[in-house]
Amino acid sequence: MPIYEYECKACGHRLEKLQKISAAPLTDCPACEQPSLSRLVSAAGFRLAGGGWYETDFKSGSKKNLVGDSAKPSGGSDSGGGATQASESKTSA
Repeated sequence: MPIYEYECKACGHRLEKLQKISAAPLTDCPACEQPSLSRLVSAAGFRLAGGGWYETDFKSGSKKNLVGDSAKPSGGSDSGGGATQASESKTSA
């Protein structure tokens, strides 16, 4: 169940309420008892950050974007450099 945030337009009182999605919005302010509560739009209470199942489990092959990979050089340049050295040594010999 989501937590909804409300503010009274009459007295400025703010509150949070755990409600079902299908529940009707609150209207009466518990502080001043006026029917002037309005539901506020607010950000989610959590954020998916760092490594974890959502970061690795639904991606395949080289599409995995792990947290530590951003500081490292890409894997393609390391293997490409080795291939260049091997081809240079063949042409030199």
